[in-house]
Amino acid sequence: MKSLHIDTRPDWRGGQNQVLLTLRGLRARDHAVELLALRGGALERRAKADGFTVHGIPPARVRLGGAAALRKLLARGNFEIVHAHDPHGLTAAWLASAHRRTALIAQRRVANPIRRNSVALARYRAAHRIFAISRFVARSVIDSGIEPHRVEVVHEGVELPPPVSHEARRKARGHFGIRDDEILLGCVGYLLPEKGQEALLRALPGIRERFPQCRLLFAGDGPCRKALERLARGRRLDGTVIFGGFIEKIAQVYEALDVFVFPSPAEPLGTSLLAAMSYGLPAVAVAGGGVPEIVDSGRSGILVSASEPQPIADAILDLLSDRARTKRLGHAARETIEHRFSADRMVESTIAAYQKLLRESSG
Repeated sequence: MKSLHIDTRPDWRGGQNQVLLTLRGLRARDHAVELLALRGGALERRAKADGFTVHGIPPARVRLGGAAALRKLLARGNFEIVHAHDPHGLTAAWLASAHRRTALIAQRRVANPIRRNSVALARYRAAHRIFAISRFVARSVIDSGIEPHRVEVVHEGVELPPPVSHEARRKARGHFGIRDDEILLGCVGYLLPEKGQEALLRALPGIRERFPQCRLLFAGDGPCRKALERLARGRRLDGTVIFGGFIEKIAQVYEALDVFVFPSPAEPLGTSLLAAMSYGLPAVAVAGGGVPEIVDSGRSGILVSASEPQPIADAILDLLSDRARTKRLGHAARETIEHRFSADRMVESTIAAYQKLLRESSG
């Protein structure tokens, strides 16, 4: 198959990592792939460094410029699939009438409903298939007025790293200034009100009453960082909480942690949670959004009922009080990723969905 992928975001987040993993997986299986991405964006740079053919979208005219670029590509390239990975990319594909010339796929990575206006719905109704990253997201798409048979769940995936060696753990913890006798909790993600980081921060004093050697690492940046830093200072935790900002070598975070915490109350799926589990980390997460599709509570992690300080603190204390159980949960978490949420599994599911769509189209 020959496919063209579109992504218009300038920054590097979970969605852009998934696009790059998809491109790599398709190429490794001898499928031809090209990328249409924002000129100067993080995905464009990384995809070019990986040797992919990348076409640029002018930053000042994302939708119209993307549509113009796509028309030229469709005129000279025999693409069987156009896969739009974000809403602006889908708009560009719709404006270029890609759905009239090839099989058009719209990726849906957010759980908020599609806006009920003629333009927003027309873009998604033009797509021959909508890939939802979880059943939770699929329900929101269907509830927005899209026919169920046009929505397909393709779970995201992560690469399975080698087991963390003692040396790698020592170096990673040293990088963040963590002593051998300290317990490091961690949360990876953009710092936003809806991500639940404040609840985790407010849970920390109660945890430290029983485990005073416990520290917390926030890996990520965002609008809430200053407010969280003020809260940490107000709770006299400024020497206990590490605000790492954007971390290029994110593997160091997972290698350094003892427990991963995912306090977001309604996450569409959660690639940082998947990554943490792939490193064999026991996780505490909120039983909302697509998270229950990943974590089997009590077997591969612990789910709490709400993104509130007390339930989060109770679950973390439960883990820290039973190290043998913590180790079992981490082992089961890694097995879950290996068998259900690996990047290879995601790519194979994507290919199967492509082939199914193309068979239907030819029929």
